[in-house]
Amino acid sequence: MIAAHLPALQVVVPLISAPLCLLLRRPGAAWTVALAVSWFALAVALSLLIEVSIGGPVSYPIGDWAAPWGIEYRVDQVGALVLVIVTAIGAVVMPFAGASVAHEIASDRAYLFYTMYLLCLTGLLGIAITGDVFNLFVFLEISSLSSYVLISMGQDRRALTAAYNYLVMGTVGATFYVIGVGMMYMMTGTLNMADLATRLPAVADTRTILMALAFLTVGLSLKLALFPLHTWLPNAYTYAPSVVTAFLAATATKVAVYAFIRVYFTVFGEVDLFEIAPMVPILMVLALAGMFVGSAVAIFQNNLKRMLAYSSIAQIGYMVLGLSFASVTGLAGGIIHLFNHALMKSALFLALGCVVLRLGTVHIDGLRGLGRRMPLTMAAFVVGGLSLIGVPLTVGFISKWYLVQAALEKGWWPIAGLIVLSSLLAVIYVWRVVEIAYFRPAPEGSAAVEEAPIFMLAPTWIMAGASIYFGIDATATLEVARGAAEFLIKGAP
Repeated sequence: MIAAHLPALQVVVPLISAPLCLLLRRPGAAWTVALAVSWFALAVALSLLIEVSIGGPVSYPIGDWAAPWGIEYRVDQVGALVLVIVTAIGAVVMPFAGASVAHEIASDRAYLFYTMYLLCLTGLLGIAITGDVFNLFVFLEISSLSSYVLISMGQDRRALTAAYNYLVMGTVGATFYVIGVGMMYMMTGTLNMADLATRLPAVADTRTILMALAFLTVGLSLKLALFPLHTWLPNAYTYAPSVVTAFLAATATKVAVYAFIRVYFTVFGEVDLFEIAPMVPILMVLALAGMFVGSAVAIFQNNLKRMLAYSSIAQIGYMVLGLSFASVTGLAGGIIHLFNHALMKSALFLALGCVVLRLGTVHIDGLRGLGRRMPLTMAAFVVGGLSLIGVPLTVGFISKWYLVQAALEKGWWPIAGLIVLSSLLAVIYVWRVVEIAYFRPAPEGSAAVEEAPIFMLAPTWIMAGASIYFGIDATATLEVARGAAEFLIKGAP
């Protein structure tokens, strides 16, 4: 039955479709393949989420070699949620990509974009579905290598520098991660996550395992752009093609956060991790610093892509803060923010992609009067901005409310206050855009500007609409996030 092989199909179909795009070479044909694969992957991810919600975790041994001797794909609630996030963003972004790629990437290289996109999708899905720490490294590199190429396709030559900087930092992160994996293997003789969870308690207090934890933490922090290891992210988001920024901002760092969660709460799930190492204060301080520094720097940016990039650093801080609480409510807040931030940030970057198509710039001065000239695009941007702030009835409010609850459960009133205060910083940089788009007149003699085409507006508003819908009715997403958090906190392998 095909249903029994859905975990394998989730990874294999995008993987074998990537060289097909390379062989087709025609942008239209490659786009059609990428679109079909993206929607197929979403259908598989939703099927797996339903299956896991009803029947519990799904295990799929590769080649009929039973775990831990063989490679295992394993899907639990948190993994299934991440699969849905990645595939949903890919499925929505692909219709947008047709016109955006044609505008920003040379036609003779467009098929390469779709090839690299499918490889990146393969890597991101593989990270979320594998039950093996070394395989996680392999998929991490597949997604990273393809991301470097995608970023380098930007029109500005600085995209090459941004991609190179990302390559260097990403390679350092991957090296740290694989060193940590090697140390764990040396002490336990296994690479399977569930098997590691049962073997690590016996050696958890050894210097080797503590060093492994340090290497894993630094390596994954580089990948997820945790402050102060975020320096690759602003330029990567700024100079990449618009559709690449929208896809990576909503998926790549989220999957890296997922890998971080998986290491801390599954691999080290049976270890009293926050007792043997001072991880709570370290993660909390870095998360809070990222929340404030990212938002503060965003206020002074005139390039809107760069502004949203620094905003992402702040939002990653919220996710890591949730993990640092080491409680069900805190972890659920971090997990739900994975989903919510993907919605709001993709809506914002897709809206900027529409602006680039019509104006050719995302400099804040170029947006004068754009609220009247491109009302639908700018309205979607405002919705995403309100979500960043955490206004009630948006998804951002749900995330921050849960994080505040987690802080209050611990009796950490100052932390709750800092969460609210950092959210107010977002009001400043979002208001800058609203003011210039709606309250400043268009430059004299400026040419008429049309709205973006429907194939670009529709995906933008799907994301913006979802940011409102899941802010009003968050029951389903919160149930999944809380169920995943309870599963992880129990240390279930």
